[in-house]
Amino acid sequence: MADQILDKGNNSGAKKKKPLLNFWDIWNMSFGFLGIQMGFGLQIGNTSRIFETLGADVSDLAIYWLAGPVTGLIVQPIIGYFSDRTWSPRWGRRRPYFMIGALLAMIAMLFMPNSPVLWISIGMLWIMDSSFNIAMEPFRAFVGDNLPSEQRTMGFAMQSFFIGLGAVIASLLPYMLDNWFGVSNTADAGVIPDTVKYSFYFGAIAFFLAVAWTVFKSFEYPPEELHNFEGYGDEESVEAKLTSDVEYISNGNKHIFGGGIALIIGAIFAFLVYSNSWSRDLYVLSIGVLMGGGALSILSGLLSKGGSYNNFFVTMVNDIQFMPKTMKQLAIVQFFSWFALFAMWIYTNSAVTEYMFGTTDPQSDAYNEGANWASLSFGVYNGVAALVAFLLPVLARKTSRKFTHMICLFIGGVGLASIYFLQSKTGLMVAMVGVGFAWSSIISMPYAILAGALPAKKMGYYMGVFNFFIVIPQIVAASILGFILSQFFSGSSIHALLVGGVAMIVAGVLTMLVNDKDEVVNL
Repeated sequence: MADQILDKGNNSGAKKKKPLLNFWDIWNMSFGFLGIQMGFGLQIGNTSRIFETLGADVSDLAIYWLAGPVTGLIVQPIIGYFSDRTWSPRWGRRRPYFMIGALLAMIAMLFMPNSPVLWISIGMLWIMDSSFNIAMEPFRAFVGDNLPSEQRTMGFAMQSFFIGLGAVIASLLPYMLDNWFGVSNTADAGVIPDTVKYSFYFGAIAFFLAVAWTVFKSFEYPPEELHNFEGYGDEESVEAKLTSDVEYISNGNKHIFGGGIALIIGAIFAFLVYSNSWSRDLYVLSIGVLMGGGALSILSGLLSKGGSYNNFFVTMVNDIQFMPKTMKQLAIVQFFSWFALFAMWIYTNSAVTEYMFGTTDPQSDAYNEGANWASLSFGVYNGVAALVAFLLPVLARKTSRKFTHMICLFIGGVGLASIYFLQSKTGLMVAMVGVGFAWSSIISMPYAILAGALPAKKMGYYMGVFNFFIVIPQIVAASILGFILSQFFSGSSIHALLVGGVAMIVAGVLTMLVNDKDEVVNL
C-alpha cells in the first residue's frame, strides 16, 4: 500500500463549505458498523458464557473481561494517530484500517469459540478485541472527515442504527440456532456449545463482508481538498502552545510532577490492597492505571526535558494534556455511562441465570436457557437502539443534543436499575427497552457533540483518545465491582445492575454541563 504522510496542504484561496451528502452516501459509509457490532455483540453476549464453561469463577469474570478495554486503550489512539497521517490514492485514509481490522477480526472470531482451555480463550479475547478496534476506530473520524456539521448528528445516528441492528442479530443467533434450527445448546463439561460456535462463524463472515461494503462503496476527500474546506487547520494546535525548547522543558516538568503523584497514590493504594487482603482486581486500578499511567507521564517528561519531543509518544501525551474543553466535559459523562454499561455486560448473564433461572451450573439446561434469555435481552435493547437512532436527530433539532442525551440516559438508568426489582423474564425485556434508548444515544450523541470541537487535522487521533473515557470506566468497573459485590452484597451479581442504573442517571445530569460549541439549528 503506497501510503503517504500528510504534512502540509494547499491552504491558498478562499475556504469552501463541505458539501452535503445524500442518504445513501451516509448509509454506505456507515454500513461496516453492521459487521463490527455483530462482532462486539457476540463478544458481549457470549464471552462470560465461554469463560464460565471453561471453568471461570463468577467472581473473576470482571478481571478476565479487562482484555477488551485494555486493548482499546492501546490500539485506538495509535490507529487514530496513524490514520490521520495516511493517504493512499486507491484506499484513502481510514479505509485501509477498516479492511486490515476486518480481516484480522474474521480470523480471530473463527478461533475464539474453539478455545480448549480458559487461558487460551482469554488470550483470544485480546486478539479479537484488538482486531475489532483496528476496524472500528477510524469509523468515528470518517464521519468527521466527510460530513459537514449540520449532517454529523445524522451520520452518527446512522452508525447507531447499524450498531443496534448488528447487535440484535448477534444477540439472537444462539437463540435462533437452538430453537429454529435444532443446533445443540448444551455440551459436555468444558466444551463450548455448538450454538455459540456457529454464531461466531456466521458473525466472522458478516463482519468482513459488511466492512468490505463500506470500503468499496464509500469515498474519502484527497488531502488537498480537505485542506480547502472551512475550519480545516484553523484550530490552535499543541505546537502553537509549545513553540520553544524552554516551553517543552517546562511542560515536561509538569508531566514528571503529575506522573510522580500518580505513582505515589498508586503505590499507597496497592499497599492497602495487599495489607487488607482486598480483591486482587483492585491491583488493576492501583498498579495498572495509576502507577502505569504515572510512569508513562514521567517518561514523556524526561524525553521533553532531553529535547526528544518531536516523536510519536510525546506528541500523543501532549495532545491528551491539551485536549479541547468540550472533550474534557464529555469525558466525565462517558465515565458514568460506560461504567453502567460494563456492569450490565459483565453481570447480566450471571444475574439472569442465578436469580431468574435458579442455577449457577453451566452444564445445566436451566443455565443455558437463562444464558439464551440474557443474550435475547441484549437483542431487545439493541433493537430498540436501532429504531430510536432516527428519532434522535429529530429530538435534538427540537431541543438540543445535550438535552436529548440527558433524557435518553435517564430512561436507560431507570430501566437498568429496575431489573433488580422486577426479576422476571417479562420485566427483563421491559427494562431493556429503556436501556435501548440510552445505548442509542451513547453511541451517537457524544460523538456528534465532540466532532465539532476537535481539530480537523487530528480528528482520528482525538476520536481514539476519546476511547480512553470508555475504557477507563470499564477498567474501574472491572477493578471495583467484584470488590463491592463481595464486601457489601454477598457476591450478589444482580446488585451490579442496580449500581449501573444509578451511574447512568448521574451521567444524564452531568450532560447538561457540557459545552456543545458546534450546535446548529438544522441538525
